[in-house]
Amino acid sequence: MIATVRPFDLEPDGVQPPYDFPAYTSTQKRAPKRAPIHVAHSLSEITGPSFGANWSEPIASDLTHQGKGEPLGERIIVEGRVIDGDGRPLRGTLLELWQANAAGRYVHKRDQHDAPLDPNFLGAGHAITDDDGGFRFLTIKPGAYPWRNSHNAWRPAHIHFSVFGAGFASRLITQMYFPGDPLLALDPIYNSIPDAGARERLISRYDPELSQAEYALGYRFDIVLRGPRSTPLENRT
Repeated sequence: MIATVRPFDLEPDGVQPPYDFPAYTSTQKRAPKRAPIHVAHSLSEITGPSFGANWSEPIASDLTHQGKGEPLGERIIVEGRVIDGDGRPLRGTLLELWQANAAGRYVHKRDQHDAPLDPNFLGAGHAITDDDGGFRFLTIKPGAYPWRNSHNAWRPAHIHFSVFGAGFASRLITQMYFPGDPLLALDPIYNSIPDAGARERLISRYDPELSQAEYALGYRFDIVLRGPRSTPLENRT
């Protein structure tokens, strides 16, 4: 469920990125030039889907077993919670993940980056949050990649997350980054968020207690919907 927005749930200025951010060049073409037009939602758009505990199998959140062998790269565990502005868990929520492989390449026909594909890594998974709003993924740390926003521009290592709300029309998307990445200071997508504290909330936290000895490093990343500590999002629907 998505919590009702009350006045004290509203975010302070600077948490969400603007639609048009000149340093992120493609926004100049994508940003709306006219005022939005309200389109009323139908019943099918504001109700459902409902994701029960048996909707997804555990293998869907394990991106290291998508092929016949082990994928290349550094294994990581990503764990966190989806919560509302008051810290209440959003249980039974569909959380989707997609990312580049360890060489910085996506399994997508439009990605022709001169880097190898990994036949044992598809780079996509999903999970249903538990009663505490929790989720857990086992995956490979993605690599940086060039993206031609400007000369010699490289995107920091990141993982995309999509959160589905109580209806098909309520879908929120964000990105998770890694601590200590020198590319963050140069990345216009990350820096399109005006508030420095809000930007920091997109950086996961290394957790040695979550790591598994001799197997995988652990990172924690919570997604907060609404409120003064909300996670910056790519869209607000």
